[in-house]
Amino acid sequence: MVKGHDISIIDLRNKTNFICDYFIICNGESQSQVCAISRSIENRTIEKLQEKPWHVEGIKNGEWILIDYVSIVVHIFQKKVRLYYDIESLWNSKKMKDPN
Repeated sequence: MVKGHDISIIDLRNKTNFICDYFIICNGESQSQVCAISRSIENRTIEKLQEKPWHVEGIKNGEWILIDYVSIVVHIFQKKVRLYYDIESLWNSKKMKDPN
């Protein structure tokens, strides 16, 4: 199994004007790892929950891939891109760290 690093979960349920309930954010060290993490998430979600993403963006460049499951949006970054955008701070929300 391919795993992302530095996993954060941001609870957006109490934010106004949000369609989704959670952001899940992680990073990989390279373009190929970010793409592998994305494929792993999609495959496991289909396998375990029979759910396909509603929308996926960023596969071609592999710097930041967004997988939209409507109520949950997964952001997979290359580490340098994650640090640059720092979306955890942008939403300044209650963060829940990786439960593992």
